[in-house]
Amino acid sequence: MNSRGERWQCIRHCGACCYLSPDERQEALAALSDEQRNRYLAMVGNDGWCIHYDSGGRRCRIYSERPDFCRVSQLGELFEVESDSLDAFAMQCCRQQIRSRYGGRSAVMRRFNRAQRAPN
Repeated sequence: MNSRGERWQCIRHCGACCYLSPDERQEALAALSDEQRNRYLAMVGNDGWCIHYDSGGRRCRIYSERPDFCRVSQLGELFEVESDSLDAFAMQCCRQQIRSRYGGRSAVMRRFNRAQRAPN
């Protein structure tokens, strides 16, 4: 939990993190091993979205079998973030992705911000 009392949690029907365009995700690619990077690049569709992303339902079709680099619990290890800073780091990553896909004042961003403040 961060100083504002927020704790990271994913929201349904967002999918901003599923936009994998390598041009926009250089930091993510640099953090991956060669094997992970190859898998990541194989998942990028022609439109930049993950090939496993259901754009109609805004959900992952392989959620329970998704790769480790798609799991927020692995962000700390990939980016060398201390566990006590993981919530703040994950929220920062999500807000960046949501802003770039849907806009900083979008309904998705408002839902995300509300969810982070909600008690778990």
